[in-house]
Amino acid sequence: MHQGDRKEQQDRVGLFPHPSRPGMLLAVLADGMGGHSGGAMAAEQVLIKAKQNFEAYSPASESPEELLRAIIQEAHVVIKLTRFTSEQDPHSTACVLLLQPGKVTWAHCGDSRIYHFRDDAVGLRSNDHSLVAELVRTGQLSEADAETYPHRNLLLSCLGADREPKIETRSVEGLRAGDGFLLCSDGLWGHCSDLELARSICNEPARQAARGLIDMARSRGRGTGDNISMAIIRLVEAPA
Repeated sequence: MHQGDRKEQQDRVGLFPHPSRPGMLLAVLADGMGGHSGGAMAAEQVLIKAKQNFEAYSPASESPEELLRAIIQEAHVVIKLTRFTSEQDPHSTACVLLLQPGKVTWAHCGDSRIYHFRDDAVGLRSNDHSLVAELVRTGQLSEADAETYPHRNLLLSCLGADREPKIETRSVEGLRAGDGFLLCSDGLWGHCSDLELARSICNEPARQAARGLIDMARSRGRGTGDNISMAIIRLVEAPA
């Protein structure tokens, strides 16, 4: 994570191995919004709820999609309740990715993104729940014009709002060595193209890729950059 040019770091990232099931990992990223540390508190609630629910997760009684949806929905309720007990106005995005042997399942809400990369290209990418993304999807705005659209940060769905959060889930099976997954906030993807992200994640060690992408986003932000956060997962061949 990098604070960028903001006064406070309101993004949160976590990687949690399951306490009793080897080969199972939960990656979480949240981009908080709200004055007086409200955004940081909202993002923190996403990580707390994710860790709690994942530690109690049993695949025999709950599907991956049910687990991920419950994490986001319950975090939304906690954040929303906080609005009524303080003067803060906390909101957050949420990206939650579950890695199991042979399968990845993810869920998200807001405009923080989840990517699946393979062979230097984007296999799948989550849909932004934002006004500008909706205008592009419906053909009212081009991809080029979207980059300079004045309200590109306006969200249509997030955690903590009056409206129930829109939660989308996706799954990737047939995983293979070299596959990469990226969870990131708009502080990163807003300054780096999908192709640049894919090439970096697929060809560089995770720590080196993270440093290089942060430097790229910082340079292009020119002193006005947002918080930058990411979680990188690279699959490697298991030893015999």
